[in-house]
Amino acid sequence: MTPRLRRSLMTAACALALCVPGAASRAAAPLQAKDIVDTAIAAGSFRTLVAAVQAADLVKQLKGAGPYTVFAPTDEAFAKIPKADLDALIKDKPKLHKVLTHHVFAGSADSSDLAMLKDLSVADGGRLAIQAGKGSLIVGGAKVIKADVKASNGFIHVIDTVLIPK
Repeated sequence: MTPRLRRSLMTAACALALCVPGAASRAAAPLQAKDIVDTAIAAGSFRTLVAAVQAADLVKQLKGAGPYTVFAPTDEAFAKIPKADLDALIKDKPKLHKVLTHHVFAGSADSSDLAMLKDLSVADGGRLAIQAGKGSLIVGGAKVIKADVKASNGFIHVIDTVLIPK
């Protein structure tokens, strides 16, 4: 973990520790944002991902305190998988769980943090290679098409491909 990423995690933890119920002000409103699951639902372009997260029983975890960084494939990314294969994946809970946790980093990493790394450990125990260039970010072979979507418990980075662990 880079020093900047470590500082970022500590800052987030300190900010959360300072939030006392009833003491919220207008300045603290961003901390009251939707969690990763609700942010994905509200976006409307992650219906398949949300259905898969529900089928894998990961909703409670991704609504938890985190922080989490989720590389979220769009519905178009899931559409690249043949329907029969996607249906089989959704029905195979252990495999689905592994695929989905391959998209999750247990920590908070915005695009500038990611750009400083060569790879990143993800929740399934695997690693995702990271390639950063001028205006582009590739994670695990998927192009980040929208970075730094902030949620109350982390970040979502929208990707164009479903990441399949080896």
